Amino acid sequence: MSREDIARLARGTLLPAFAGAVPPRWLLREVERGLGGVTLFAINGNVPGPEALAGLTAELRKVGAPFVGIDEEGGDVTRLGGHITASPYPGNAALGVADDPELTRRVYRSLGAELAEVGVNLNFAPSVDVNTADDNPVIGTRAFGSDPALVARHAAAAVTGTQEAGVAACAKHFPGHGATVEDSHLGVPVVDADLALLDRREFVPFRAAIEAGTRSVMTGHLNLPAITSGIPATLSPEAITGLLRERLGYQGVIVTDALDMEGASGAIGIPEASVLALLAGADLLCLGPREHEASVQATLAHIEAAVRTGRLPLERLQDAARRTEALRAWLGGRGSASVDRSAGLDAARRAVSVTGDLPAWNGTPPLVVELEATGNIAVGPTPWGLATWAPDLVRVSGAAREAPDLLRHAGDRGLVIVLRDAHRHTGQRALTTALLEARPDAVLVEMGLPVWRPDGAVHLATYGATEANARAAAELLGLVTAA
Repeated sequence: MSREDIARLARGTLLPAFAGAVPPRWLLREVERGLGGVTLFAINGNVPGPEALAGLTAELRKVGAPFVGIDEEGGDVTRLGGHITASPYPGNAALGVADDPELTRRVYRSLGAELAEVGVNLNFAPSVDVNTADDNPVIGTRAFGSDPALVARHAAAAVTGTQEAGVAACAKHFPGHGATVEDSHLGVPVVDADLALLDRREFVPFRAAIEAGTRSVMTGHLNLPAITSGIPATLSPEAITGLLRERLGYQGVIVTDALDMEGASGAIGIPEASVLALLAGADLLCLGPREHEASVQATLAHIEAAVRTGRLPLERLQDAARRTEALRAWLGGRGSASVDRSAGLDAARRAVSVTGDLPAWNGTPPLVVELEATGNIAVGPTPWGLATWAPDLVRVSGAAREAPDLLRHAGDRGLVIVLRDAHRHTGQRALTTALLEARPDAVLVEMGLPVWRPDGAVHLATYGATEANARAAAELLGLVTAA
């Protein structure tokens, strides 16, 4: 095989990023030469709005047939406009609480329709992790729940809905990120589970997604000491080939999570991580938001060198090419669906849970106090909260010393305290406790996971912080009339 043919095969495995809302010339050139595709990131300015994004993807398809991938989970991890206004669809946690697989299918079908309208054909969703660690810093509301059977039935529904819209689903993060307490953006999280535990917990929803026909699966940069011996799953033949291909029987496209993450390439660099991922059995390599032209060229050169020296068998690249071409063929005969944003609000309303009796404000709007909460790297700076519907709202950092000023501001009006994953924020808990001591009639609104619930407090849990979750809460609080 010629050097040019090897280069084309290597290029076909890459999903790099780029800056801006217009494809740069180098990217168009690489797509024309057989680049696997691209990964879109809001932080790179790739998603300024639907019309511009549709124009961007159309330009890419004038010169090739790239996969256009995006992390659009709905919920708190949103890129398709939701990074500006918050998503109109609740995330997986809310869907799991509602526990209506047909509703989950409806939400993901509408989400897929929105992606298809702008030319995105590969969605890195759903997250099918079983979130068994309350302090998980990267999954949380991205998971359908902590029960494997519940997660499995919604994983299947999400895959089905996405693919009914003609967009390829991508179940993630194999072998399962739900039991970790470390973020793989920053290190290599450990999943301390043997094969028997993985089979009855982490693998249950992946099996359901595979049975539902998911067209791709994404690996996570996770250490399974009993199986991978310290090597991240993305780079481990024992995980990708041994577990996913052989034990679970999955024969579709395997995509890596972003290789710029510390958990994958921190010690070895992206070009070497790319070769190891291919050797392990991955077919498409997501390079990460910062990896543009120079990284593409360095990675290509490293993959080609590995083939020429015999370290990376040519057959492995050919195998990846067969799988990706099969996916392209499936996309060519894709179905269609209609956008149904009402599904998002329906789901958000059904997910809200209330403990205690919500007060009436008697015509005087309450003071709404929102406590700052930083999102993890995957979520990013997505807007959240009740500001759209609250006439009098203040956002504070979250410290007990802020209580006196807030109590004076509230006076004898009602008081609503809005939290987000309070179990992970000492300041949120301290300020809330101080406010409740003076105002036991205050209403708590938790827009993350409701792990921390003060005894006796009136408590409203939304299981997410999207626009849909916020509106559902605002309706129950009497801040807005249900449409």
